[in-house]
Amino acid sequence: MTMDKRVVWGGAAVAVVVLGIAGWLFLGGEEAAPEPETAPVAEEPAPPPPVVKAPAEPLFPVEPPPPAPSEPPLPTLDQSDAALGAALAQLLGMPSLPEYVYPDKMVRRVVVTVDNLPRRKVAAAMRPLAPVTGKFKVTGSDQRLAISPANAARYGAYLNVMEATEVSKLVDTYLRFYPLFQQAYVELGYPNGYFNDRLIEAVDDMLDAPEVPAPVKLVQPGVLYLYADPDLEALSAGQKIMVRMGAANGARAKAWLRTLRDEVARRAAKP
Repeated sequence: MTMDKRVVWGGAAVAVVVLGIAGWLFLGGEEAAPEPETAPVAEEPAPPPPVVKAPAEPLFPVEPPPPAPSEPPLPTLDQSDAALGAALAQLLGMPSLPEYVYPDKMVRRVVVTVDNLPRRKVAAAMRPLAPVTGKFKVTGSDQRLAISPANAARYGAYLNVMEATEVSKLVDTYLRFYPLFQQAYVELGYPNGYFNDRLIEAVDDMLDAPEVPAPVKLVQPGVLYLYADPDLEALSAGQKIMVRMGAANGARAKAWLRTLRDEVARRAAKP
């Protein structure tokens, strides 16, 4: 597959989550060091959903629009991969889903990932997309180890696609399939939860990511790079990604996410 198609499907990832958050947002967790001499450390599994009391009423209730006469009925959750994949392909003018997008359990992958983004870890086994291409770049060593300014280039093309994507059409697709996202969220362990509220919570968490001036220092106690600053290392998975992409890219991503968040909130049904 050409890089151009990979970039386009970075935008498709945005659509998948509400279209929530571009392909690079599904990386979650720390970056592995290049060519480690020791066996990789097993990734810590994402924690199970905590038992929390949901609000009596959704904060951002949505009402899916009735299907157009030309649209088929919404499929069941277990049979939704083909329909969602076709909708995303049509949205972006692509003939079909490439290998870059995991074609199975698409709705469930999105729901698990969105739920995990405000947490410390993202469940790697349930990511909707293959990891972004290119090696994570660093500079220096030992006490001077830091994220390389050149690393920001890995995210530029994905941000370009995000900014060129019409948010209102992405939200249209999200609302069309919303009952399936909600069903998957309930199955995840939130019988009284509301996925649209969790989506906005995840976006808000990323918007709250700190703006960290370069150089962002790292440590490498083993195979993985960690942030040298304990406060940065304690950030959520989504906030770590915002820091990792660099200040300029982070500002662009936040601007787009604010637009997305505002559109989803605006389209919420009024009680």
